Amino acid sequence: MSLAYNAERGEVPLTVGGVDLVIAAEMGRLASLSGRLNCQSFMELYLKLAGVEIGATVAAVEILAVKGDATKAIAAMSIADLPACKDAFLAAMLHHADKPSGNAQTAKEATT
Repeated sequence: MSLAYNAERGEVPLTVGGVDLVIAAEMGRLASLSGRLNCQSFMELYLKLAGVEIGATVAAVEILAVKGDATKAIAAMSIADLPACKDAFLAAMLHHADKPSGNAQTAKEATT
């Protein structure tokens, strides 16, 4: 992997078709991907990526890539790249799942 990435931010390295990328499951990118795939929920989006649906995989490479040439990677993509794509997508999507969110603590304190 020749590209630097910030694992603490949830960035995940991914090589597709010999092209190095860094992906991140940022909310705006997830919303864009969900809209393109006509997903009605986060779970539906997750299942499409976990199930390695081809159209979802190609769209996710394009939309979630924050570094690297996604267009070149998609052009060079093969079936052999699908397991790495799945692993990277799920790692990026689940990165923040075990962390407390936003201002939940402040809201709890205000109601106590």
